[in-house]
Amino acid sequence: MKKLLYSSGITFIIILLSGLVPLMAQEATPEPKPYIDAGNTAWMIVATALVFLMTPALAFFYGGLVRRKNVLNILMQCFIIAAAITLEWVIIGYSQAFGSSEGFLKPFIGDFDWAFLNGISINDVSPYYISQAEARIPHIVFILFQCMFAIITPALIVGAFAERIKFKGFFIFTLLWALLVYNPVAHWVWSADGWLYKLGALDFAGGTVVHINAGIAALVMALLIGKRKGLNGSPTTPHNIPFVVLGAGLLWFGWFGFNAGSGLAADGLAASAFLVTHLATATAAFTWAIMDWIFHRMPSTVGIATGAVAGLVAITPAAGFVGIGGAIAIGVIVSLVCFFAVSHIKPKLGYDDTLDAFGVHGVGGIIGAVATGIFATPAIQGAYSGLLSGNPKQLLIQLLATGVTLVYSGVITFILFKIIDKTSGIRVDDRIEEEGLDIYEHGESAYN
Repeated sequence: MKKLLYSSGITFIIILLSGLVPLMAQEATPEPKPYIDAGNTAWMIVATALVFLMTPALAFFYGGLVRRKNVLNILMQCFIIAAAITLEWVIIGYSQAFGSSEGFLKPFIGDFDWAFLNGISINDVSPYYISQAEARIPHIVFILFQCMFAIITPALIVGAFAERIKFKGFFIFTLLWALLVYNPVAHWVWSADGWLYKLGALDFAGGTVVHINAGIAALVMALLIGKRKGLNGSPTTPHNIPFVVLGAGLLWFGWFGFNAGSGLAADGLAASAFLVTHLATATAAFTWAIMDWIFHRMPSTVGIATGAVAGLVAITPAAGFVGIGGAIAIGVIVSLVCFFAVSHIKPKLGYDDTLDAFGVHGVGGIIGAVATGIFATPAIQGAYSGLLSGNPKQLLIQLLATGVTLVYSGVITFILFKIIDKTSGIRVDDRIEEEGLDIYEHGESAYN
């Protein structure tokens, strides 16, 4: 009997330990640490290069649309932005946008801890990620990827005041706008500390941060700087339409890095963003061509290029949240609305947004941000859904984020314009505007 009890006791202890040991081992196993993944890093380096390409592409797109006497001025504005904003981003911009402040400033702006990228080494893993939390990219790759967004955003505004702004005034405005508008809005929406991020605003690749932000600034600048001389309400003829098509094509190409790269990993989410970006853009370009055919009796090359850009703009905030149906719907809607915005509403209101920076990027950004709240589906990312998937709250959040960005960017842009205009001046003299900014602002001529 004793032997039976003894053997039974031993058996019980063995069984108990066999159950506890795995549990103890499981508790003792440390959580996997984030590490730099070669595949993700390779893709994000390529995506970063693609996004950078978008600014020279925009220079050609805008440059082809202006008159030949001002094409170099457009190219120079885009290139000086690429140079100056890169320095601003490394010195202070990244720390403002993605750093973490203390106290009441925390939801609104970052601190100076990462100024000059202080304390960030080449082997540091990025603290920011969307998917594959352990397999990440180097911190400096994320910094450079975001730098390209900071570059192209103020470059979009150039289209509103083209052909009539002093280079000095433009340059001062651009730097101050980056510091006081772009960096704070990027912090609100994309930083883990940002108040709109915590509220649940969805902006996969820049609907609010880039396009609404720049679009409303473009409208304010166009209204304040006034119309170009001698146009009498008639639009100017683009001086080089092949430049326009080249720029639009390169924008389309570079935008794949813009949107598919915003997943920060080489995975299914990146592939989905790639697909819907291309689909929405193709849909918008095709729709614009049809609208041209209906209203102007022939499809124009400039029109289809503009439609493609509108589609790229609108799908940007939604690229990581919508499927095939949402992408097609966004492409159709943005093309219809932007077509009427630039061909009917702008002439009736009488403002001179030279290259339709607001009509395409501002209006398209608004449509994209709101459409994200409608078409977001958990089939793409399970944690996110929109109105059509039974989550009307997301639409309200998107409307709030859109409204706040419009007001903040518009007001600060207005203040900056007034200050710069009073101190150094913004608009060129009538003679310079008449004879061309290329010669008077840069001492060069594009064509002999």
